[in-house]
Amino acid sequence: MSNRVVRRRTRTGRGDASAARTAIERALAAGDVPGAAALAEAALSAGASDATMLNLAAWRREEAGDYRGAHALLRQALALAPGDVLIAGSIGAVLRKEGRHDDALAVLDRVVAAAPRHAAAWLERGYTLEALKREQEAGESYRRALALDPALAPAHGRLADAAARRGRGDQARDHAARALALEPHEPAARAALATVALEARDGAAAEALLRPLLDRVRGDDRTRTLTLLGDALDRQDRVAAAFDCYRAAQGSFRDVYRDALAPGPGRPSHRAFVERIAAQLGAPRAPAPGGDVPGAAATHVFLLGYPRSGTTLVENVLASAPGVTALEERDTLAAADDALIGNDGAMPDLAALDPALRDRLRADYWQRVAAMGAATTGTFVDMNPLNGTRLPIIAALFPAARVLVMRRDPRDVVLSCYRINFTPSPAAWAFSDLEEAARHYDALMTLTERARATLPLAFHDVRYDRLVTDFAPTVRAMADFIGLPWTDDFERFDRTAQRRGVRTASATQVRRGLFDGRGQWRRYADQLAPVLPILQPWVERFGFDS
Repeated sequence: MSNRVVRRRTRTGRGDASAARTAIERALAAGDVPGAAALAEAALSAGASDATMLNLAAWRREEAGDYRGAHALLRQALALAPGDVLIAGSIGAVLRKEGRHDDALAVLDRVVAAAPRHAAAWLERGYTLEALKREQEAGESYRRALALDPALAPAHGRLADAAARRGRGDQARDHAARALALEPHEPAARAALATVALEARDGAAAEALLRPLLDRVRGDDRTRTLTLLGDALDRQDRVAAAFDCYRAAQGSFRDVYRDALAPGPGRPSHRAFVERIAAQLGAPRAPAPGGDVPGAAATHVFLLGYPRSGTTLVENVLASAPGVTALEERDTLAAADDALIGNDGAMPDLAALDPALRDRLRADYWQRVAAMGAATTGTFVDMNPLNGTRLPIIAALFPAARVLVMRRDPRDVVLSCYRINFTPSPAAWAFSDLEEAARHYDALMTLTERARATLPLAFHDVRYDRLVTDFAPTVRAMADFIGLPWTDDFERFDRTAQRRGVRTASATQVRRGLFDGRGQWRRYADQLAPVLPILQPWVERFGFDS
């Protein structure tokens, strides 16, 4: 049951439902969970009230992608069976699938504390930690699950996948072999082996691993399989077929997350959010004064631009230098977001921010940074490619910060975003439609350029094309802007990436050293044709039209 467990012992509700319970027990004993769930739905419709029936009906909704409906049924089940850790664990699972990862983790932490031998809950907790990009903790949770139940193929599969993404091929193959011995079509294990094959540039081998999954997987697994299959076909230069896979992958993503992420009443699109912030930027304002904050870094750098623009590469270059600490796409500004920006992008007058609130938000930021394991005694680099949306907040709280803006050919950027299986978010929803991705890019670039013209911050452009063709002078100029001396360690960024681990979609490229990804869009020019007019003004403005 997708690693969920349903009690075969039922609890009596109102009315005489003994015949239904008997039939459900028989179906479960025969391993027919879908049949048992259908019987449970029928019994509930007839007036039965039973925790197991509700749990089974919730499973049926969950399998159909109705996570909100599943959650509601599980809450009813828990009301009938308070303290039932199996039902609580299932609630954690649907919360994760709704995209409510922090809530899911809180529930699952309570479940494993109450029932430390509940292997399925440790597995689900690993999924949730992985979604939160807390890979080391996720791995520990998967290992706890396996210690309790060595036959949990998905735990081996996830450990294999994590190892493959870190470039640890032998470890990936070992865990994948264990997973596939238990379940020959375990999707994460096959994805791991496909990732290893793709890193070795063997598209045909990756395709052979992935094709058998297409008729077997759904949900996130289907999205991931289609994305990797697109990469496998791309490696074989089968461009049209590859693009069809990327389109199908994004369609799968939308099917899974439509209820959680699709714009609607009370939930503006991420592009509308960006546009609202841009509209509020007015005439240039003087920086707000600010005193010292305990724990603040001596030099503070924000690295932003757009996803797939090269921010991960630059982050690892900078993190290679002595005295530099960097965080990769962590939610360091969460408290400021909550206090200063609405769901629709509305902001107060940040230049008139109450000094006490400003100091509290600055202190919270540095406390979060420290809690995330970053040292702040020297230079701290906060990397988030979408932090252009937070430039007004950055200017209000940290006017002395240095801002690095990555620039890459917009056509390569938008294509790459469309080809990637991102963690679910409102921005990821924008990337799942090619035209919306291009318009979102246009909106964020408009915001970034307006912020540069109106906010009291120091900006420096880092061009991806120059970084990969003229590395030392480009990095030297960037280092001079920040106030860092040149070091040959900058050139060893691939070792830094191996040591630190890379959580973004750029992991493979950064581990390979100075990967030149320019001009990828040209092979997909026919597929990109509808959105090229949207991107052309930025192509010209940034000087990528040659």
